Amino acid sequence: MRIDDLDYHLPKGHIAQYPVEPRDKARLLVLKRGGGEEINTTFSHLGDFLHEGDALVVNDTRVMSARLFGYKETQGRVEILLLRKVPEEGEVWECLVKRGKRVKMGTRIQFAPDLTGEVVSNGPGGKKRITFDHQGSFQEIIRSIGHVPLPPYIRQGEDEEIDQEGYQTIFARHEGAVAAPTAGLHFTPELVRAIEKKGISFIHLTLHVGLGSFQPIRAEEVEDHQLEPEYYHISPTSAEAINAVRARGGRACAVGTTVVRALESAADDGGTIHPREGLTDLYIYPGYRFKSVDALITNFHLPRSTLLLLVFAFGGREFIMRAYQDAMREGYGFYSYGDGMLIM
Repeated sequence: MRIDDLDYHLPKGHIAQYPVEPRDKARLLVLKRGGGEEINTTFSHLGDFLHEGDALVVNDTRVMSARLFGYKETQGRVEILLLRKVPEEGEVWECLVKRGKRVKMGTRIQFAPDLTGEVVSNGPGGKKRITFDHQGSFQEIIRSIGHVPLPPYIRQGEDEEIDQEGYQTIFARHEGAVAAPTAGLHFTPELVRAIEKKGISFIHLTLHVGLGSFQPIRAEEVEDHQLEPEYYHISPTSAEAINAVRARGGRACAVGTTVVRALESAADDGGTIHPREGLTDLYIYPGYRFKSVDALITNFHLPRSTLLLLVFAFGGREFIMRAYQDAMREGYGFYSYGDGMLIM
């Protein structure tokens, strides 16, 4: 498939700039793959399309305050984005450094009176490894001085207090993501309780959304793209619960593309989910055979993105592209703070 097949024109006014309040009043476009049917509703009616015995699988990652600003010894300003902690090496992080060529190996950066960093190695695309010296809890310092790493298409530097929780799902527990699993942003405690009353369960897993999830595809042939690895964890309890739901004839509904990638990374050829912890670089595009996911809740994604490509693989390119055009005509909000889609 060529990269041009992932293009569509979106007027700027369709890009949602703020989260919907209350969250479950976001719009929901329901797509039924069998007959090509489209239904316009709101997210608060999600339970109407689920059956007793189904399960919603959610990502409980929490977005870090991963955007940090500091100063070099020359007083030059430095902006970094924490990507992932390097295992078993103290407080050493792989980071994306803005205009990274200007920040050489050995550069020391002062982020706060109790936090400094030193660049210890260089990587491609502006990525570097930085070792941090700190007094007190590293995570508490980051929460205190860091900023929410909003995507570039959302207003920057305005109303940041809204984003501190608005860019977190209600399931967020395990800190480590640099972007939100946005399909989960539409849930409220009231909606969760209403869905559970119908006999539908919520099952948790963790995938820390990293740089790979939102990097654009630059290869002319999409098959030539490679995804950055991301950490994920599926506990024995969650794996057992998902397998039991499907064994009883229930459906596993993935809340977001990150959940799809985690489940498919842990599934064997028969669709059984195994407990798993580690890194996944699973790259899903049309032609992929899904083994463990029966339905998908997702947002409307950027052109030329791996997220859109995964949705094409699940729903079919022509059906999804038609739905995107219909959503634009209906005034749906797109991207991270936008409205949702359920593909069945």
